Amino acid sequence: MHIGAYRLSPSDDPKEGGPEGLPGDPHSAGREDLPYKVEVWDDTKTRVEQVLAVTASASIGYAAFYAATREFPQQYITLRHKDRVITRWIGPLH
Repeated sequence: MHIGAYRLSPSDDPKEGGPEGLPGDPHSAGREDLPYKVEVWDDTKTRVEQVLAVTASASIGYAAFYAATREFPQQYITLRHKDRVITRWIGPLH
């Protein structure tokens, strides 16, 4: 399984690398200036299987969360702001 995180920002963001707006350092995804995370959890809800998005924007975080609930409807998904869970998708309860 490939686990990855993507930094989402406007294409005209001056902090982005290069003239083509290529993403910056992928290891910076956990920085404090990117406080929103969308996480997909394992079936037991004890460990994060995949971080789908990391962003500085609440609206982008909510959009990524909404997309994740459609892409992974059977999974437990959280949208986090720093250490606080803002919202969660529980999936089916059976």
